[in-house]
Amino acid sequence: MTSGAEQAAGHPAGNADGSVDDRPVGVIGGVGPLATAYFLQRVVQRTDAERDQDHVDLVVLNHATIPDRTDFVLGRSPADPGPVLARDARRLQDFGVRFLVMPCNTAHYFTQQVLDAVTVPFVSIIDVTVAAARARVPGLRRVGLMATAGTVASKVYDDAFAAHGVDVVVPDAVDQEVVNEVIYDQVKAGRPADPDALRAVAARLVERGASVVVLGCTELSVAAVDHDLLDEEPFLDSMDELVRATISRAGHRVR
Repeated sequence: MTSGAEQAAGHPAGNADGSVDDRPVGVIGGVGPLATAYFLQRVVQRTDAERDQDHVDLVVLNHATIPDRTDFVLGRSPADPGPVLARDARRLQDFGVRFLVMPCNTAHYFTQQVLDAVTVPFVSIIDVTVAAARARVPGLRRVGLMATAGTVASKVYDDAFAAHGVDVVVPDAVDQEVVNEVIYDQVKAGRPADPDALRAVAARLVERGASVVVLGCTELSVAAVDHDLLDEEPFLDSMDELVRATISRAGHRVR
């Protein structure tokens, strides 16, 4: 199958037999709702398009009532999001999507359950972010991670980076509370985020040897978009990388 990078904007990628694959992209959304809305907005903004018909076709299941991912990972709740995410993936597959994406880092703890439920490809926000970090810094040895306590505890980024010989450093307990406040008490609660608090935590991770600081929570991505952190060093935004990968894999060019 032809890669997305080789496709012109507005022209869906082709199949191996030369036919055009015009199936939409499936988005497992609602985790959280605002992050999903920002993901969709960024896909539109970052697609090299001159008319409506040049944009990526998407089917979005904005399932906001999925049980809290962090609460389950940390053992604070018995409500398992995994079967719900798997069922949503099957529903999107049944709709006829070409591949799946999930704009939530913590939910990637349940990736295997999603993969077991479907046969269509799944593009991982973790994998594309790890690849982007390694491309930004050749010979990368240490990255910082700002994410939910659930993502930190799940070690999904630790495992993915370790496969390439890269260590992950995370905020100490005090700074993790700062990150939690931005995620839960500010972005998820619909209140303004504090970008300077994020900059201060990132600076301390850099002091500990991080060459790149991954924004590994899509609520932090919302703050990054709102406060122009996407192009600031040392940040690398996971949602932005998933946006790029989604556009390219769908056969369009990134603006």
